[in-house]
Amino acid sequence: MLSPVLCSDLAALEPEYTEADVISTVEFNQSGEFLATGDRGGRVVIFQREPQGEYNVYSTFQSHEPEFDYLKSLEIEEKINKIRWLPLHNPAHFLLATNDKTIKLWKVSERDKRAEGYNLRDEEGRLKDLSTVTTLQGEYNVYSTFQSHEPEFDYLKSLEIEEKINKIRWLPLHNPAHFLLATNDKTIKLWKVSERDKRAEGYNLRDEEGRLKDLSTVTTLQVPVLRPMDLLVEASPRRVFANGHAYHINSISVNSDCETYLSADDLRINLWHLNITDRSFNIVDLKPENMEDLSEVITVAEFHPHHCHLLAFSSSTGTTRLCDMRARALCDQHAKLFEEAVDPSRRSFFSEIVSSVSDVKFSHSGRYLLTRDYLTVKVWDLNMENKPVETYQVHDYLRTKLCSLYESDCIFDKFECAWNGTDSVIMTGAYNNYFRMFDRASLRDVTLEASREVCKRRAVLQPRRVCVGKKRKETDVSVDSLDFRKKILHTAWHPKENIIAIAASNNLYIFQDRLTPNGHHNTPEIQSAPPKWQTQPNPPTY
Repeated sequence: MLSPVLCSDLAALEPEYTEADVISTVEFNQSGEFLATGDRGGRVVIFQREPQGEYNVYSTFQSHEPEFDYLKSLEIEEKINKIRWLPLHNPAHFLLATNDKTIKLWKVSERDKRAEGYNLRDEEGRLKDLSTVTTLQGEYNVYSTFQSHEPEFDYLKSLEIEEKINKIRWLPLHNPAHFLLATNDKTIKLWKVSERDKRAEGYNLRDEEGRLKDLSTVTTLQVPVLRPMDLLVEASPRRVFANGHAYHINSISVNSDCETYLSADDLRINLWHLNITDRSFNIVDLKPENMEDLSEVITVAEFHPHHCHLLAFSSSTGTTRLCDMRARALCDQHAKLFEEAVDPSRRSFFSEIVSSVSDVKFSHSGRYLLTRDYLTVKVWDLNMENKPVETYQVHDYLRTKLCSLYESDCIFDKFECAWNGTDSVIMTGAYNNYFRMFDRASLRDVTLEASREVCKRRAVLQPRRVCVGKKRKETDVSVDSLDFRKKILHTAWHPKENIIAIAASNNLYIFQDRLTPNGHHNTPEIQSAPPKWQTQPNPPTY
């Protein structure tokens, strides 16, 4: 089992929530200091980690709005599909966010040093008003909140475009500002998040309230001056990448060259330059001349972490292709094909559906590929295409329930997966708000539950077990009692430390290794003995 961890529940404490509050993507930046989430309402929430390890809200903004494609008479949701951070090169942070149609490059920056920080509870554990928040060391505090996307309407297709944020990706940090990409179904935006501690005063043509003066009253010229001001964290859209996709965007991935990124929809993958918004290059095209001949769709695409010419994409047929952009401009021929033959004895009507790959992640070393289908997680060695080197059963007990899962559309749920920082442990979500972890060295696994009930002060988080027959222990859960409405689709692992983020509906949980008496973190080792998981008080609500 895993070693003890700390649990932070950044969930909405009200039991009632709207569809727009459901989290649709979770992404750490390269350093792990910031964590970005997107939801079906097009909002991006950024959490910052405090010195002692906890995450609090850093910034919130609206990335995408619902649109309507009048040409296709199609609504475009604002839901954020993917977020990707750009490498950090200055104090501002940049990230890409996309919905089904538009990719946006956002800049998140600061104006000043943070005076007190953020913490949503007083000494007695009661929630404070957000306007009175002060910092509690070690937490991920609210840093910035902004609306990334708004709902739109595609009048061409007569289709509404949801504001739901599909993906968020951070860019590498190169200056004090942070940059991230956020996308809904159609539009990708690059955001800059930065801080400012001074404001300009003494304009010649504007008064103190910003209104234009009467030019006849301006008799002297003065030099504007900068005055100190309270901390202001502002998020501004630096780029909007629209009209690049005819179908819903499902993936965005920042290249290791820190200059380009890819976006993928059901049939095409486009390559973008972060400074050019009016054109992209099509590098993969699966659209047949006759759509009746369509046999597969692209489900996810990802750049290699070190080699900027390599990318992998998976399809609904269960295959994963590795492409080399040096070979040709249009990667219509793959360099490698990773596919495992289906056991004829287990073939059924649902075989192709459950084999569809919902997520692909390169290992941090770049040696392995991690793929997630409906029932399993597989690890592939890039040097061996014919079969995975490791296969882990996530919830094999659902094989007898595939018919009912098909009728309820749950069989089409897309679960994500994640590596830990050393590529030694794998994590993925399941139903009933359970998530699974697999230790690659010991081949042991654990099932844990993310819920507000377990996030009490000093509470112990117990491992869970799903049984098919009679329950052996009181804590066992029967497969017939699983709640398929509660599902963990989105997970993320801190790139360097043993901190994980779990999105369950409109709730975000952050778990962290429990500190040992000498102040060090425990290693996430899966042991045979039941673990004791320690929890912290519930931090912020957003």
